[in-house]
Amino acid sequence: MNFTYNAYKDLLLLLDKKGYYFVNYQGWEKYDKTVILRHDVDYSVEKAIKLAELEASIGVRSTYFVLLTSDFYNVFSEFTRRGLKNIKEMGHDIGLHFDETCYGSNINLVHQIENELEVLSNVLDEKILAVSMHRPSNKTLKADYSISNGAVANSYGYQFFRNFKYLSDSRRCWRENVKNIVELEEYSRLHILTHAFWYHEEERSLEESIEDFICGGSLERYDKMNKNFTDLKSVMLRNKVIQRK
Repeated sequence: MNFTYNAYKDLLLLLDKKGYYFVNYQGWEKYDKTVILRHDVDYSVEKAIKLAELEASIGVRSTYFVLLTSDFYNVFSEFTRRGLKNIKEMGHDIGLHFDETCYGSNINLVHQIENELEVLSNVLDEKILAVSMHRPSNKTLKADYSISNGAVANSYGYQFFRNFKYLSDSRRCWRENVKNIVELEEYSRLHILTHAFWYHEEERSLEESIEDFICGGSLERYDKMNKNFTDLKSVMLRNKVIQRK
């Protein structure tokens, strides 16, 4: 499967054709054939918004998991909060993407997850009901953590990680042929993780995607500074950034 918006749309249409209901982490039990779509927002909220728009255009619902500890975006900023609320308004859900490596080894991990859930709930003014782990350790994968006494879904808990057929495009690589699996209808419950970061209008390699993101960061930084620095163009013109890229 290519990493283009059209290819992803074709996957969604195939799921619909095969009779899978698009559900979130609550209420999936009501349907015989279900698919949970999960997106981990590791680097770019802008890319997440674009994928959310595509899904909403064909009536598909999914869950976008965001980091409180990202070095690439800030959930407290007006731009990011507005973007996440926009995703929510399209009919999608927002979850917490939790990075355990930000904390020491001798901590109560569930307690720390619940702390971050409370912070994100306050930032977005809504209850956050699902969590996914960022690059989870083997210990975490085996732990089956119960979060908020089971009120918050753990996407790596036994229910969703083992009782569902789990498929992922991590590091821009499908370990299994996701379209064939959907075509064969062998599994009645699917749990599909995709990363909006990898998808483009035209096919791009992993290397090209990374290069575009890193080089484009200079332009993004200029545009954001321009909103906060009076008459930035008198100090530096935007085309200088483009030239250096």
